[in-house]
Amino acid sequence: MLLQACFQRTSPETVASNVSVVAADSTIEQRFAPPTGFQRMAIKPGAFAYYLRALPLKPAVSPVLLFDGRKKSNTAAFTAVVDLPIGQKDLHQCADAVMRLRAEYFWQKRQFSQIHFNLTNGFKVDYERWRKGERVKVNGNKTEWTKTAAPSNSYATFWQYLEFVFSYAGTLSLSKELHPVSLQDMQIGDVFIRGGSPGHAVIVVDMAVNKSGQQVFMLAQSYMPAQEIQVLTNLEDANLSPWYTLDTTALVIDTPEWRFRAGELMRF
Repeated sequence: MLLQACFQRTSPETVASNVSVVAADSTIEQRFAPPTGFQRMAIKPGAFAYYLRALPLKPAVSPVLLFDGRKKSNTAAFTAVVDLPIGQKDLHQCADAVMRLRAEYFWQKRQFSQIHFNLTNGFKVDYERWRKGERVKVNGNKTEWTKTAAPSNSYATFWQYLEFVFSYAGTLSLSKELHPVSLQDMQIGDVFIRGGSPGHAVIVVDMAVNKSGQQVFMLAQSYMPAQEIQVLTNLEDANLSPWYTLDTTALVIDTPEWRFRAGELMRF
């Protein structure tokens, strides 16, 4: 079972953004105003979409840091850095960041039964079992539960669970867990994902709409080597960045480090 890696395309040149920026130590919602004439999509307080929109950001000039403290070289790819620790192992990559955000949301709500992911071999790893002291024994491509630890609800135990999942799951396994949705039905929390090695995944973290019904969206990702989650730049439209226009007729969606097909939008 292999961790599904991401693949780096040629780094594009840096472009500027004219989106209003406010307090440096803010959330996605606070820092990035919708484009002129747009309003943020209404969402239910406490929903996963609400959590994503409220992700904390590092100060505006912050670099994206890799797991070992080095700086991400492709500075054109991102507009902001999410202020969440990623550990010191080369594990928190593209699909891992998507799974991490989903798991963090449910962990904060104490909805532990909602936290579960499949490994590359299809084995389901439930956090409920993990926090009760069970662990997954791996022998080649065979996996089984075994009781080896004391029960714990600590964040440290939760992070151990995540790093285990990161080690044995990836874009291939996650893409099999998600369900395809059309571009016209896009929602915050949906994921553009291509399973494989290489593969990649980015998550929709915000959306807005104008009076004519035109929608825009914002994307976030991690990458390889393991690195902090970042809000992506729109390299195709510097005036709109970091928002992207939702073109329901598009065949491809270009992001700074990956080109997705329209049919690769999926949902938990």
